[in-house]
Amino acid sequence: MKNDQNHFDYFFVLAFILFFVVSCISIYHAQVIGEMKENVLLKQIVWYGVGGIIIFVVMLFDMEQIQRLRWYIYCFSIFLLIVLILSPESIARKINGAKSWFTFIPGISFQPSELSKIGLIICLSYVISQAGPSLISMKQHLLLLGKMTLLTFIPILCIMGQPDLGTSLVLLFIFAGMVLVSGISWKLILPVFLTLLIVGGGSIYLILFEPDFIKALGVKQYQLGRIYAWLDPETYKQGDGYHLYQSLLGVGSGQLQGMDNSDVHIPESHTDFIFSVIANKFGFYGAGTVICLYFFLLYRMIRLSIETKDSFSSFVCIGVITMITFHTFQNIGMTIGLLPITGIPLPFISYGGSAMIGNMLALGLVMSISLRNKKYFFDS
Repeated sequence: MKNDQNHFDYFFVLAFILFFVVSCISIYHAQVIGEMKENVLLKQIVWYGVGGIIIFVVMLFDMEQIQRLRWYIYCFSIFLLIVLILSPESIARKINGAKSWFTFIPGISFQPSELSKIGLIICLSYVISQAGPSLISMKQHLLLLGKMTLLTFIPILCIMGQPDLGTSLVLLFIFAGMVLVSGISWKLILPVFLTLLIVGGGSIYLILFEPDFIKALGVKQYQLGRIYAWLDPETYKQGDGYHLYQSLLGVGSGQLQGMDNSDVHIPESHTDFIFSVIANKFGFYGAGTVICLYFFLLYRMIRLSIETKDSFSSFVCIGVITMITFHTFQNIGMTIGLLPITGIPLPFISYGGSAMIGNMLALGLVMSISLRNKKYFFDS
């Protein structure tokens, strides 16, 4: 028997409000540290307002409607990526060596790869949910894996043409996470992951000992510099390792309770290195609180993915979980030197309109699922 009332999880609304407060406080301090002339805090408030509207609009659509729009969303995101690559500098100029943003409106830039994440999650969820009941023979398992691989690598090829390694890694992580829950046999999954592990290990070896070969493949010098600086930030602190070294100083000087008057300059403090500002100003306690907030958000999403009876909705939740998990782990990891710098922002907190739109689209999908989620009296 089904309960008449929907069981909407109001924690998602609370999380939206808490992230808004944390983002505003963090960006305010980042403006002070960076001595910025531009009022990015006001812009972030505007973007959060836009994000709230996006969530409301997405919640108007149920998952059946989203499912029908899947190919339109996916193909539109690919179309934007192709247009971006072919566009002249007046429309899509390079920023930090990557042609990843449309810049035809003065003062406003848009990164279409954010939309590709959502399109990929929706299409992978549909493909898995449709193939699930028929996964019997190894041929069917292989066919599903092939479909998922094709859907993933089309946008990756477009994004690497910019080039944007960070976003490509996000799409790969979404793909890997959804493969693990797709029901595909481990006889197929294990060789794929072992291959990726070997390729990754070989790439690290080539980067360290054969950099000329890596450059010949199209990898830029600044990307290699990030790897070298990550491995030895002290040696490269005046060059490629400057951002990481200053970030480590900022995090370390925050200690337990934070510093009221820190003289550590943190580059990109309002975007990629916003977590360093949080750790510097509010110490271990403040940084730990923010990490706990992410854990609670992911826990609620995992719980929703288990409770929902619709397989498509469940896989959409899993896709969003993998995306936010990778963003959060990668961003915090790079600010404390655990991972290389990739330019991935901290979800819901870093300043940036494109990232905010992508994250709010993802949160809107989850809240739409939660709004229409019904529980059964005899659920175990």
